[in-house]
Amino acid sequence: MKELEYPFDSEYILKKSKKIKRQLIEEGTEFLSKKIAVLGGSTTHDIVRVLELFLLDQGIRPAFYESEYAQYWQDVMFDNPKLDEFAPDMIYIHTSNRNVTGYPAPADGEERIKAMLEEQYGHFEAMWDKIARKYHCPVIQNNFEYPFYRILGNQEAVFAQGRISFLNRLNEKFYRYAREHEDFYIHDINYASAAYGLDKWADPFYWHMYKYAMCMQAIPEFAFNLSHIMKAVFGRNKKALVLDLDNTLWGGIVGDDGVENLEIGQETSVGQVYAEFQRYVKAQKDIGVMLNIDSKNEYENAVAGLNHPDGILRPEDFILIKANWEPKSKNMMEIAQEMNLMPDSLVFVDDNPAERDIVGAQAPGAAVPDIGTPEQYIRVLDHSGFFEVTGLSEDDRRRNEMYRANMERRKEQQSFGDYREYLLSLHMRAQIRRFEPLYMARIAQLTNKSNQFNLTTKRYTQSDIEGFAADDRYLTRYGKLEDKFGDNGVVSVVIGRKDLSEKVLHLELWLMSCRVLKRDMEYAMMDNIVQACREERINAIMGYYYPTAKNAMVKDFYGSQGFAKIAEDEEGRSVWRYDIPADYEPKNTVIAVDGET
Repeated sequence: MKELEYPFDSEYILKKSKKIKRQLIEEGTEFLSKKIAVLGGSTTHDIVRVLELFLLDQGIRPAFYESEYAQYWQDVMFDNPKLDEFAPDMIYIHTSNRNVTGYPAPADGEERIKAMLEEQYGHFEAMWDKIARKYHCPVIQNNFEYPFYRILGNQEAVFAQGRISFLNRLNEKFYRYAREHEDFYIHDINYASAAYGLDKWADPFYWHMYKYAMCMQAIPEFAFNLSHIMKAVFGRNKKALVLDLDNTLWGGIVGDDGVENLEIGQETSVGQVYAEFQRYVKAQKDIGVMLNIDSKNEYENAVAGLNHPDGILRPEDFILIKANWEPKSKNMMEIAQEMNLMPDSLVFVDDNPAERDIVGAQAPGAAVPDIGTPEQYIRVLDHSGFFEVTGLSEDDRRRNEMYRANMERRKEQQSFGDYREYLLSLHMRAQIRRFEPLYMARIAQLTNKSNQFNLTTKRYTQSDIEGFAADDRYLTRYGKLEDKFGDNGVVSVVIGRKDLSEKVLHLELWLMSCRVLKRDMEYAMMDNIVQACREERINAIMGYYYPTAKNAMVKDFYGSQGFAKIAEDEEGRSVWRYDIPADYEPKNTVIAVDGET
């Protein structure tokens, strides 16, 4: 919804929240339902009211539990039947520097200050550990924003007795906990308050009158920033940038002005702005955001512009370069198709508002931010939180490389008349094993990201994944795939519940990354599942398909594996059964699994 895109009108959102909510629900086609417990050290009602709008806009329909005022710690540490019954999918702890109960005095020495730090930190750590033991769900915790006054002036952050120094040290303890614990995320309100303006953010009127930890006008930006973490944890991040060239990555029109006259680099202030933006885009690639070009240009001119000696980005930084005279909306849809992504995984960046309007109308779900003037490009994209990072794996860092390798595979496929011969030429090798600690984070990430090849579209946190791995009642398998072009990483996940009394395995989750579609990895996984069933004397496998707006491609997947459909309801949800034959013949004939030839 345009009203919720950054930069937005906070006053409008606060005044029209009921109307916006009603419109979002009416226009929404498919929501992911999640239960979020908000445990507040201050008043949270309006935060929840506005947060709901941003989550609905991301396709997440939340149900909320709110603690009583300032009962965040008690709700966790003492018996709370209401919270237990709510069974949250996520817990958000909304505290601020107003909840710090003691600060150093000017006369305090280092030992006293360390003891105070441990006391304040221990209060939170005990709560976090209790949540991990009891609720097994992701936790979001605010860090501490700076106070709005400085007793020690400019030395407030220097002297150990200063409040800023104390909060910095306390924040660092929070960060260390986050680094050492999975499914625990910091909501950086220290940055958010600085970006908003601390004097306005911390207006004491709102604390003393309403017990708000920030001014009322800051709540939409606060909630928007918080929603980035939630939608990333629940798999609603975008995956790729699609960038225009002229007056977007450089100043000028390469076809008219020539490469030598483009504004990029250190020679002019405008050139410096574009160079900084290119540097920002390059940094996005380094965290796994996939880069593509969609430009009305001759291909040769586009490549020449990207090879400008003062530019930061190069042609090899992009997976697809669509530089032609086709409508940009058509190119956008082709980029999505060729990358095996849905259009709603893409973010289109173009300086031309007319092009943005057309793409926004023709590429359903794609984000099309109003990026403003070149000086605003970075701020708009960065504050929009399209690619919020909740973890950074080797697969993330190598994602562009993996997709570029897919383009090479596609080119090679065209030279083969026989598809199986092409698959054999890839020299594919797979590793299929039980869930292992090394890959827990990636497995959880896949369950929250994969949509097209996900038969039940169930979403799991890392804590859930670890629970399945430790439970003998479940069969767990992950699949890694590599070939002569490179390593695709973990690309397939299966979770099955064993019913040993009936000798049946119920497949509760089967998903695969779209970047390895049509590579026969699904057959290799099926062979492994059958082998595991035989070892446990399981005679049949039950499969389930739950249709969504995105996974129609796997509607008949179980049929292709030899399952028989035994039931289907009016909503298209189907149940399949596979009776394992005594003479089962492996379906995979092109992938070497775990050292096989």
